[in-house]
Amino acid sequence: MEAQSFSVKRAQVEFHNFASLGEPERAKQVYAEENHRRGALIRNHLQFTGGLGPFLEIGANAGHTSYMLCNEFNVDGYALDISADSLRHGIALQQEWGMERAPVRLAGDALHLPFKDGSLGCVFAFQMLSQFMDIDAVFQEVKRVLAPGGVFIFAEEPLKRQLTLSLYRAPYWDTMKPWERKLYEWGLLGYFVRDVIGAHQEESFGIRQNHQMTLRHWHALTIKYFVAHEYEMFVPERGWGERIVKQALVKTDRYGSVWRAAKLLGGTLAAFLKKEGERPLGLEPGDHFETCLRCPDCHASLSRLADESLLCQKCSYAAPNEGGVYNLLPSEDRKELYPGDRQDVIDFSIPGHESKLLAGFYDVEGVYGNKYRWIAGTAEALLKPVHAGRQRLRLRGHAHEKLFAHGQQPQVDVEANGVTIGQWPLDRKGLFVLEANMPEASEYRIKITARPVWEPVGDERPLTVTIALLRLVPGE
Repeated sequence: MEAQSFSVKRAQVEFHNFASLGEPERAKQVYAEENHRRGALIRNHLQFTGGLGPFLEIGANAGHTSYMLCNEFNVDGYALDISADSLRHGIALQQEWGMERAPVRLAGDALHLPFKDGSLGCVFAFQMLSQFMDIDAVFQEVKRVLAPGGVFIFAEEPLKRQLTLSLYRAPYWDTMKPWERKLYEWGLLGYFVRDVIGAHQEESFGIRQNHQMTLRHWHALTIKYFVAHEYEMFVPERGWGERIVKQALVKTDRYGSVWRAAKLLGGTLAAFLKKEGERPLGLEPGDHFETCLRCPDCHASLSRLADESLLCQKCSYAAPNEGGVYNLLPSEDRKELYPGDRQDVIDFSIPGHESKLLAGFYDVEGVYGNKYRWIAGTAEALLKPVHAGRQRLRLRGHAHEKLFAHGQQPQVDVEANGVTIGQWPLDRKGLFVLEANMPEASEYRIKITARPVWEPVGDERPLTVTIALLRLVPGE
Protein backbone atom coordinates (compact mmCIF):
# COMPACT_ATOMS: atom_id res chain seq x y z
CA MET A 1 0.00 0.00 0.00
CA GLU A 2 1.34 3.43 -0.96
CA ALA A 3 1.32 5.54 2.19
CA GLN A 4 0.78 8.80 0.31
CA SER A 5 0.93 9.42 -3.43
CA PHE A 6 2.88 12.27 -4.95
CA SER A 7 -0.35 13.76 -6.36
CA VAL A 8 -1.72 13.99 -2.81
CA LYS A 9 1.46 15.74 -1.63
CA ARG A 10 1.09 18.23 -4.46
CA ALA A 11 -2.55 18.83 -3.54
CA GLN A 12 -1.58 19.39 0.09
CA VAL A 13 0.98 22.04 -0.84
CA GLU A 14 -1.60 23.87 -2.96
CA PHE A 15 -4.50 23.53 -0.52
CA HIS A 16 -2.57 24.46 2.61
CA ASN A 17 -1.40 27.68 0.98
CA PHE A 18 -5.02 28.64 0.46
CA ALA A 19 -6.18 27.40 3.85
CA SER A 20 -3.58 29.48 5.69
CA LEU A 21 -3.61 32.58 3.53
CA GLY A 22 -7.00 32.68 1.81
CA GLU A 23 -9.03 33.67 4.88
CA PRO A 24 -6.46 34.93 7.42
CA GLU A 25 -8.89 36.24 10.06
CA ARG A 26 -10.89 33.03 10.12
CA ALA A 27 -7.70 30.93 10.18
CA LYS A 28 -6.30 32.97 13.08
CA GLN A 29 -9.41 32.30 15.18
CA VAL A 30 -9.27 28.57 14.38
CA TYR A 31 -5.57 28.41 15.28
CA ALA A 32 -6.18 30.11 18.63
CA GLU A 33 -8.99 27.67 19.47
CA GLU A 34 -6.83 24.71 18.50
CA ASN A 35 -3.96 25.92 20.68
CA HIS A 36 -6.24 26.33 23.69
CA ARG A 37 -7.65 22.83 23.24
CA ARG A 38 -4.31 21.16 22.55
CA GLY A 39 -2.49 22.92 25.37
CA ALA A 40 -5.07 21.71 27.90
CA LEU A 41 -4.80 18.17 26.56
CA ILE A 42 -1.00 18.12 26.91
CA ARG A 43 -1.15 19.47 30.47
CA ASN A 44 -3.51 16.65 31.45
CA HIS A 45 -0.81 14.08 30.59
CA LEU A 46 2.44 15.76 31.63
CA GLN A 47 3.00 13.22 34.40
CA PHE A 48 3.06 10.48 31.75
CA THR A 49 5.05 12.34 29.10
CA GLY A 50 7.68 13.99 31.26
CA GLY A 51 9.91 16.44 29.33
CA LEU A 52 8.73 17.50 25.88
CA GLY A 53 11.95 18.70 24.29
CA PRO A 54 13.37 18.81 21.80
CA PHE A 55 10.06 18.35 20.00
CA LEU A 56 8.94 17.97 16.41
CA GLU A 57 5.43 18.77 15.19
CA ILE A 58 4.68 17.02 11.90
CA GLY A 59 1.91 18.36 9.68
CA ALA A 60 2.28 21.65 11.56
CA ASN A 61 0.43 23.80 8.98
CA ALA A 62 1.26 27.38 10.03
CA GLY A 63 3.20 26.05 13.02
CA HIS A 64 0.79 27.75 15.42
CA THR A 65 0.80 24.86 17.89
CA SER A 66 4.59 24.72 17.78
CA TYR A 67 4.69 28.41 18.78
CA MET A 68 2.40 27.58 21.69
CA LEU A 69 4.70 24.74 22.77
CA CYS A 70 7.80 26.95 22.63
CA ASN A 71 6.24 29.76 24.63
CA GLU A 72 3.77 28.15 27.04
CA PHE A 73 5.77 24.97 27.75
CA ASN A 74 9.22 26.57 27.40
CA VAL A 75 10.68 23.91 25.09
CA ASP A 76 12.70 24.08 21.87
CA GLY A 77 11.62 22.29 18.76
CA TYR A 78 10.79 22.09 15.09
CA ALA A 79 7.62 22.75 13.08
CA LEU A 80 7.49 20.63 9.91
CA ASP A 81 4.91 20.83 7.13
CA ILE A 82 4.94 20.01 3.44
CA SER A 83 3.76 23.59 2.73
CA ALA A 84 6.56 26.16 3.11
CA ASP A 85 4.11 29.03 2.58
CA SER A 86 1.92 27.88 5.48
CA LEU A 87 4.96 27.92 7.74
CA ARG A 88 5.90 31.41 6.54
CA HIS A 89 2.38 32.59 7.41
CA GLY A 90 3.05 31.40 10.96
CA ILE A 91 5.77 34.04 11.32
CA ALA A 92 3.07 36.72 10.99
CA LEU A 93 1.03 34.91 13.65
CA GLN A 94 4.00 34.94 16.01
CA GLN A 95 4.36 38.68 15.62
CA GLU A 96 0.65 39.35 16.05
CA TRP A 97 0.39 37.14 19.13
CA GLY A 98 3.53 38.69 20.64
CA MET A 99 5.33 35.36 21.13
CA GLU A 100 9.04 35.71 21.86
CA ARG A 101 10.17 32.20 20.98
CA ALA A 102 9.76 30.32 17.70
CA PRO A 103 10.35 26.78 16.45
CA VAL A 104 12.77 25.97 13.65
CA ARG A 105 10.52 25.87 10.55
CA LEU A 106 11.07 23.06 8.04
CA ALA A 107 9.25 22.13 4.85
CA GLY A 108 9.42 18.34 4.83
CA ASP A 109 7.70 14.99 4.43
CA ALA A 110 6.41 12.95 7.38
CA LEU A 111 7.43 9.77 5.54
CA HIS A 112 11.04 10.98 5.13
CA LEU A 113 11.76 13.04 8.23
CA PRO A 114 15.03 14.99 7.88
CA PHE A 115 16.15 14.01 11.40
CA LYS A 116 18.81 11.70 12.75
CA ASP A 117 17.86 8.47 14.51
CA GLY A 118 16.98 9.00 18.19
CA SER A 119 17.44 12.77 18.04
CA LEU A 120 14.09 13.95 19.46
CA GLY A 121 12.36 13.78 22.83
CA CYS A 122 8.79 14.22 21.60
CA VAL A 123 6.86 14.12 18.32
CA PHE A 124 3.43 15.76 17.94
CA ALA A 125 0.84 15.16 15.21
CA PHE A 126 -2.54 16.91 15.14
CA GLN A 127 -5.22 16.12 12.53
CA MET A 128 -2.71 14.77 10.03
CA LEU A 129 -2.28 10.98 10.34
CA SER A 130 -5.60 10.35 8.56
CA GLN A 131 -4.07 11.86 5.40
CA PHE A 132 -1.96 8.70 4.98
CA MET A 133 -3.33 5.47 3.57
CA ASP A 134 -0.61 3.53 5.41
CA ILE A 135 -0.39 5.10 8.87
CA ASP A 136 1.97 2.31 9.94
CA ALA A 137 4.68 3.90 7.76
CA VAL A 138 4.39 7.18 9.69
CA PHE A 139 4.61 5.35 13.02
CA GLN A 140 7.82 3.64 11.87
CA GLU A 141 9.41 6.97 10.96
CA VAL A 142 8.29 8.63 14.21
CA LYS A 143 9.77 5.80 16.28
CA ARG A 144 13.04 6.07 14.35
CA VAL A 145 13.59 9.75 15.21
CA LEU A 146 12.51 9.43 18.85
CA ALA A 147 15.16 8.91 21.50
CA PRO A 148 14.72 6.01 23.97
CA GLY A 149 11.94 6.96 26.37
CA GLY A 150 10.66 9.53 23.86
CA VAL A 151 6.96 10.26 23.47
CA PHE A 152 4.67 10.37 20.44
CA ILE A 153 1.53 12.47 20.97
CA PHE A 154 -1.21 12.52 18.36
CA ALA A 155 -4.71 13.96 18.66
CA GLU A 156 -7.88 14.87 16.79
CA GLU A 157 -7.66 11.76 14.62
CA PRO A 158 -11.01 10.37 13.40
CA LEU A 159 -12.50 7.13 14.68
CA LYS A 160 -14.55 5.15 12.20
CA ARG A 161 -18.20 5.18 13.17
CA GLN A 162 -19.93 1.79 13.14
CA LEU A 163 -23.48 2.84 14.03
CA THR A 164 -24.44 4.22 10.61
CA LEU A 165 -26.23 3.16 7.43
CA SER A 166 -23.36 4.63 5.34
CA LEU A 167 -25.75 5.87 2.66
CA TYR A 168 -23.84 8.85 1.27
CA ARG A 169 -21.12 11.43 1.91
CA ALA A 170 -22.29 14.60 3.66
CA PRO A 171 -20.81 18.05 2.94
CA TYR A 172 -19.78 20.71 5.42
CA TRP A 173 -22.43 22.74 7.26
CA ASP A 174 -22.32 25.75 4.93
CA THR A 175 -23.09 23.61 1.87
CA MET A 176 -25.71 21.32 3.44
CA LYS A 177 -29.29 21.28 2.21
CA PRO A 178 -31.92 22.51 4.71
CA TRP A 179 -33.02 18.98 5.63
CA GLU A 180 -29.38 17.96 6.21
CA ARG A 181 -28.87 20.89 8.55
CA LYS A 182 -31.95 19.92 10.53
CA LEU A 183 -30.76 16.32 10.89
CA TYR A 184 -27.33 17.63 11.91
CA GLU A 185 -28.85 19.87 14.61
CA TRP A 186 -30.88 16.95 15.94
CA GLY A 187 -27.79 14.70 16.02
CA LEU A 188 -29.23 12.28 13.46
CA LEU A 189 -27.18 12.99 10.32
CA GLY A 190 -24.28 10.80 11.48
CA TYR A 191 -26.52 7.74 11.42
CA PHE A 192 -26.86 8.05 7.64
CA VAL A 193 -23.49 9.26 6.30
CA ARG A 194 -20.55 7.16 5.18
CA ASP A 195 -17.60 8.89 6.82
CA VAL A 196 -16.51 12.12 8.48
CA ILE A 197 -18.83 14.99 7.55
CA GLY A 198 -17.10 17.17 4.97
CA ALA A 199 -14.48 14.57 3.99
CA HIS A 200 -15.68 14.50 0.39
CA GLN A 201 -15.14 18.25 0.08
CA GLU A 202 -11.44 18.00 0.98
CA GLU A 203 -10.99 14.98 -1.26
CA SER A 204 -12.33 17.01 -4.17
CA PHE A 205 -9.15 19.10 -3.85
CA GLY A 206 -7.07 15.95 -4.36
CA ILE A 207 -6.35 15.20 -0.68
CA ARG A 208 -7.08 11.55 0.07
CA GLN A 209 -8.09 10.66 3.60
CA ASN A 210 -8.07 7.46 5.62
CA HIS A 211 -11.31 7.08 7.59
CA GLN A 212 -11.03 3.33 8.14
CA MET A 213 -9.32 3.40 11.54
CA THR A 214 -11.44 2.08 14.39
CA LEU A 215 -10.36 2.09 18.04
CA ARG A 216 -9.16 -1.49 17.59
CA HIS A 217 -6.96 -0.48 14.63
CA TRP A 218 -5.41 2.45 16.49
CA HIS A 219 -4.73 0.32 19.57
CA ALA A 220 -3.08 -2.43 17.50
CA LEU A 221 -0.78 0.15 15.93
CA THR A 222 0.03 1.64 19.32
CA ILE A 223 1.14 -1.58 21.00
CA LYS A 224 3.10 -2.61 17.89
CA TYR A 225 5.55 0.30 18.21
CA PHE A 226 5.29 1.66 21.78
CA VAL A 227 5.54 0.12 25.25
CA ALA A 228 3.14 2.39 27.18
CA HIS A 229 0.14 4.51 26.31
CA GLU A 230 -2.64 6.77 27.56
CA TYR A 231 -5.77 7.61 25.53
CA GLU A 232 -8.48 10.24 25.52
CA MET A 233 -11.56 9.79 23.32
CA PHE A 234 -13.94 12.56 22.34
CA VAL A 235 -17.38 11.36 21.25
CA PRO A 236 -19.68 14.03 19.76
CA GLU A 237 -23.05 14.96 21.22
CA ARG A 238 -24.66 16.79 18.32
CA GLY A 239 -28.27 17.13 19.40
CA TRP A 240 -30.52 14.69 21.20
CA GLY A 241 -29.95 11.95 18.61
CA GLU A 242 -26.33 11.43 19.68
CA ARG A 243 -26.61 12.59 23.29
CA ILE A 244 -29.20 9.95 24.26
CA VAL A 245 -27.34 7.10 22.57
CA LYS A 246 -23.96 8.16 24.00
CA GLN A 247 -25.33 8.33 27.54
CA ALA A 248 -26.89 4.87 27.18
CA LEU A 249 -23.64 3.37 25.85
CA VAL A 250 -21.59 4.87 28.71
CA LYS A 251 -24.06 3.49 31.28
CA THR A 252 -23.88 -0.01 29.80
CA ASP A 253 -20.06 0.01 29.55
CA ARG A 254 -18.47 -2.23 32.17
CA TYR A 255 -16.14 0.53 33.34
CA GLY A 256 -18.42 3.49 32.64
CA SER A 257 -16.00 4.72 29.99
CA VAL A 258 -16.68 6.19 26.53
CA TRP A 259 -14.85 3.30 24.82
CA ARG A 260 -18.05 1.62 23.69
CA ALA A 261 -19.59 4.92 22.58
CA ALA A 262 -16.46 5.74 20.57
CA LYS A 263 -16.65 2.39 18.79
CA LEU A 264 -20.26 2.91 17.70
CA LEU A 265 -20.59 6.70 17.33
CA GLY A 266 -17.06 7.55 16.24
CA GLY A 267 -15.41 10.80 17.24
CA THR A 268 -11.72 11.54 17.65
CA LEU A 269 -8.80 9.99 19.49
CA ALA A 270 -5.87 11.53 21.37
CA ALA A 271 -2.99 9.22 22.29
CA PHE A 272 0.19 9.58 24.36
CA LEU A 273 2.68 6.84 23.46
CA LYS A 274 6.08 6.09 25.01
CA LYS A 275 9.05 4.42 23.33
CA GLU A 276 11.00 1.79 25.24
CA GLY A 277 14.17 2.77 27.11
CA GLU A 278 15.38 5.61 29.30
CA ARG A 279 15.65 9.11 27.87
CA PRO A 280 19.34 10.13 27.58
CA LEU A 281 20.75 13.29 29.14
CA GLY A 282 21.85 16.23 26.99
CA LEU A 283 19.31 15.66 24.23
CA GLU A 284 18.59 19.38 23.73
CA PRO A 285 20.59 20.78 20.76
CA GLY A 286 20.80 24.29 22.22
CA ASP A 287 21.72 26.94 19.66
CA HIS A 288 22.90 24.32 17.16
CA PHE A 289 19.55 23.08 15.88
CA GLU A 290 21.20 21.54 12.83
CA THR A 291 22.81 18.81 14.97
CA CYS A 292 19.48 16.95 15.04
CA LEU A 293 19.01 17.14 11.27
CA ARG A 294 20.17 14.90 8.44
CA CYS A 295 20.32 15.27 4.67
CA PRO A 296 17.02 14.24 3.00
CA ASP A 297 18.96 12.68 0.10
CA CYS A 298 21.95 10.81 1.55
CA HIS A 299 21.19 10.98 5.32
CA ALA A 300 24.56 12.56 6.18
CA SER A 301 24.89 15.40 8.72
CA LEU A 302 24.05 18.99 7.80
CA SER A 303 26.20 22.04 8.51
CA ARG A 304 24.88 25.56 9.06
CA LEU A 305 26.86 28.19 7.17
CA ALA A 306 27.44 31.86 7.98
CA ASP A 307 24.52 32.92 5.75
CA GLU A 308 22.23 30.57 7.79
CA SER A 309 21.87 28.09 4.90
CA LEU A 310 22.17 24.34 5.47
CA LEU A 311 24.65 22.24 3.50
CA CYS A 312 25.13 18.47 3.44
CA GLN A 313 28.59 17.37 4.53
CA LYS A 314 28.61 14.52 2.01
CA CYS A 315 26.53 15.32 -1.11
CA SER A 316 25.59 18.58 -2.84
CA TYR A 317 22.24 19.05 -1.07
CA ALA A 318 21.70 22.63 0.11
CA ALA A 319 18.78 24.43 1.74
CA PRO A 320 18.85 28.21 2.06
CA ASN A 321 16.87 30.05 4.72
CA GLU A 322 13.94 31.26 2.60
CA GLY A 323 11.85 33.72 4.56
CA GLY A 324 12.48 31.87 7.81
CA VAL A 325 11.84 28.38 6.38
CA TYR A 326 14.25 25.63 5.34
CA ASN A 327 12.96 23.37 2.57
CA LEU A 328 14.25 19.89 3.49
CA LEU A 329 12.20 17.79 1.09
CA PRO A 330 14.11 15.18 -0.94
CA SER A 331 15.56 16.83 -4.05
CA GLU A 332 13.20 15.25 -6.59
CA ASP A 333 10.12 16.08 -4.52
CA ARG A 334 11.32 19.62 -3.87
CA LYS A 335 11.85 20.22 -7.58
CA GLU A 336 8.28 19.18 -8.48
CA LEU A 337 6.39 20.49 -5.46
CA TYR A 338 8.14 23.88 -5.69
CA PRO A 339 8.85 24.26 -9.43
CA GLY A 340 9.07 28.07 -9.43
CA ASP A 341 8.52 29.94 -12.68
CA ARG A 342 8.36 27.09 -15.19
CA GLN A 343 6.67 26.69 -18.60
CA ASP A 344 4.17 24.15 -17.28
CA VAL A 345 3.08 26.24 -14.26
CA ILE A 346 1.19 29.51 -13.84
CA ASP A 347 1.25 30.40 -10.15
CA PHE A 348 0.09 33.97 -9.58
CA SER A 349 2.22 34.16 -6.42
CA ILE A 350 5.40 33.77 -8.47
CA PRO A 351 6.86 36.69 -10.47
CA GLY A 352 7.22 35.94 -14.18
CA HIS A 353 3.90 34.17 -14.62
CA GLU A 354 2.60 37.15 -16.63
CA SER A 355 4.45 36.01 -19.74
CA LYS A 356 2.17 32.96 -20.01
CA LEU A 357 -1.11 34.90 -19.82
CA LEU A 358 -2.80 35.70 -23.14
CA ALA A 359 -6.09 37.51 -22.44
CA GLY A 360 -8.99 37.97 -20.03
CA PHE A 361 -7.19 38.16 -16.66
CA TYR A 362 -7.50 41.18 -14.36
CA ASP A 363 -4.64 42.46 -12.17
CA VAL A 364 -3.14 40.31 -9.41
CA GLU A 365 -4.76 40.55 -5.97
CA GLY A 366 -4.28 38.74 -2.66
CA VAL A 367 -1.23 37.99 -0.52
CA TYR A 368 1.87 35.88 -1.11
CA GLY A 369 1.04 32.20 -1.24
CA ASN A 370 -2.53 32.97 -2.27
CA LYS A 371 -2.42 35.53 -5.07
CA TYR A 372 -5.08 35.31 -7.74
CA ARG A 373 -6.69 37.05 -10.70
CA TRP A 374 -10.37 37.59 -11.40
CA ILE A 375 -11.67 36.68 -14.83
CA ALA A 376 -14.80 37.92 -16.61
CA GLY A 377 -16.48 35.64 -19.15
CA THR A 378 -13.33 34.04 -20.60
CA ALA A 379 -9.57 34.03 -20.07
CA GLU A 380 -6.71 32.39 -21.98
CA ALA A 381 -3.20 31.26 -21.07
CA LEU A 382 -0.34 29.23 -22.55
CA LEU A 383 1.31 26.19 -20.97
CA LYS A 384 4.12 23.99 -22.31
CA PRO A 385 4.96 20.52 -20.90
CA VAL A 386 8.44 20.02 -19.47
CA HIS A 387 8.03 16.27 -18.94
CA ALA A 388 7.34 13.64 -21.59
CA GLY A 389 4.15 11.60 -21.62
CA ARG A 390 0.49 12.35 -21.15
CA GLN A 391 -0.46 15.59 -19.45
CA ARG A 392 -3.26 16.54 -17.11
CA LEU A 393 -4.40 20.08 -16.40
CA ARG A 394 -4.86 21.11 -12.76
CA LEU A 395 -6.67 24.38 -12.10
CA ARG A 396 -7.26 26.00 -8.70
CA GLY A 397 -9.78 28.79 -8.22
CA HIS A 398 -12.32 30.31 -5.89
CA ALA A 399 -16.05 30.92 -6.29
CA HIS A 400 -17.49 33.95 -4.49
CA GLU A 401 -20.87 33.57 -2.81
CA LYS A 402 -22.35 36.24 -5.16
CA LEU A 403 -21.73 33.88 -8.06
CA PHE A 404 -24.62 31.82 -6.68
CA ALA A 405 -27.04 34.74 -6.18
CA HIS A 406 -28.33 34.99 -9.76
CA GLY A 407 -30.60 31.95 -10.03
CA GLN A 408 -28.25 30.28 -12.51
CA GLN A 409 -26.06 27.22 -11.93
CA PRO A 410 -22.44 28.45 -11.89
CA GLN A 411 -20.18 26.56 -14.26
CA VAL A 412 -16.58 26.51 -15.45
CA ASP A 413 -15.67 25.12 -18.89
CA VAL A 414 -12.10 24.56 -20.07
CA GLU A 415 -10.72 24.09 -23.58
CA ALA A 416 -7.22 23.08 -24.65
CA ASN A 417 -6.21 24.00 -28.22
CA GLY A 418 -9.85 24.47 -29.16
CA VAL A 419 -11.05 21.12 -27.74
CA THR A 420 -13.29 20.99 -24.66
CA ILE A 421 -11.57 18.95 -21.94
CA GLY A 422 -14.00 19.54 -19.09
CA GLN A 423 -17.25 21.17 -17.95
CA TRP A 424 -17.77 21.53 -14.21
CA PRO A 425 -20.90 22.85 -12.44
CA LEU A 426 -20.03 24.51 -9.12
CA ASP A 427 -22.31 23.55 -6.22
CA ARG A 428 -20.74 25.58 -3.41
CA LYS A 429 -18.81 28.75 -2.71
CA GLY A 430 -15.13 28.63 -1.86
CA LEU A 431 -12.08 26.86 -3.18
CA PHE A 432 -12.40 24.53 -6.16
CA VAL A 433 -9.84 22.35 -7.92
CA LEU A 434 -10.54 21.05 -11.42
CA GLU A 435 -8.52 18.38 -13.25
CA ALA A 436 -8.78 16.93 -16.76
CA ASN A 437 -6.60 14.86 -19.08
CA MET A 438 -5.16 16.65 -22.11
CA PRO A 439 -4.61 15.58 -25.73
CA GLU A 440 -0.92 15.23 -26.58
CA ALA A 441 0.63 18.47 -27.85
CA SER A 442 3.87 20.47 -27.66
CA GLU A 443 1.99 23.38 -26.11
CA TYR A 444 -1.51 24.13 -24.84
CA ARG A 445 -3.60 27.23 -25.35
CA ILE A 446 -5.96 27.03 -22.37
CA LYS A 447 -9.32 28.81 -22.53
CA ILE A 448 -11.38 29.16 -19.34
CA THR A 449 -15.04 30.12 -19.59
CA ALA A 450 -17.05 30.82 -16.45
CA ARG A 451 -20.64 31.92 -15.77
CA PRO A 452 -22.73 33.68 -14.63
CA VAL A 453 -21.11 37.09 -14.87
CA TRP A 454 -21.82 39.48 -11.98
CA GLU A 455 -20.73 42.97 -10.90
CA PRO A 456 -19.77 43.80 -7.31
CA VAL A 457 -21.04 46.97 -5.69
CA GLY A 458 -18.69 49.88 -6.38
CA ASP A 459 -16.74 47.94 -9.03
CA GLU A 460 -17.62 48.21 -12.70
CA ARG A 461 -15.70 45.12 -13.71
CA PRO A 462 -17.74 42.11 -14.85
CA LEU A 463 -16.57 39.16 -12.72
CA THR A 464 -17.07 35.40 -12.48
CA VAL A 465 -14.43 33.45 -10.50
CA THR A 466 -10.83 33.89 -9.42
CA ILE A 467 -7.99 31.72 -10.71
CA ALA A 468 -4.88 31.16 -8.58
CA LEU A 469 -3.03 28.33 -10.30
CA LEU A 470 -2.83 26.46 -13.59
CA ARG A 471 -0.32 23.68 -14.09
CA LEU A 472 0.38 20.49 -16.01
CA VAL A 473 0.83 17.28 -14.04
CA PRO A 474 1.39 13.70 -15.22
CA GLY A 475 -1.69 12.33 -17.00
CA GLU A 476 -3.76 9.39 -15.79
